[in-house]
Amino acid sequence: MRAVDVPARLATMVCPTMDEPHAVSGPALSARRIAIISTAGLAPAGDRLFSLGGADYRVIDTEDQRPIQMTHISTNFDRSGFAADLNVVFPLQRLHEQAERGQIGSVARYH
Repeated sequence: MRAVDVPARLATMVCPTMDEPHAVSGPALSARRIAIISTAGLAPAGDRLFSLGGADYRVIDTEDQRPIQMTHISTNFDRSGFAADLNVVFPLQRLHEQAERGQIGSVARYH
C-alpha cells in the first residue's frame, strides 16, 4: 500500500466496539511510575545482540552510562531517526519532562 492511500483506507476501516472496558482501573497517571517496553531491539552497548527471530529481551538500566544501541537490522528499516535522536524509539527524556510537569508520577529505573 502506498503512503498516500493510507488516510483513505483508515477513513473506511471498521473498528470493533467493546461493550465494557477490558482494562482495570487504577491510580491517576500522575501517580503512576512509567517504564518503556519496546520492540526496537534496544540494548546497552556491549550487551548481547538480538538474534534473528529471537523472543528474548534486554533490561535497560537508566543508571547505566553505556549508550543505547539498536540491534534491529533490516534492509527495509530506516535507522536515521534513531541515530539522530534516541527519543524517537526510547522516549526517556520525554518521560522525565512529563514527570517534572506532574503529568506522570515517576519514571522507572529499569525499562
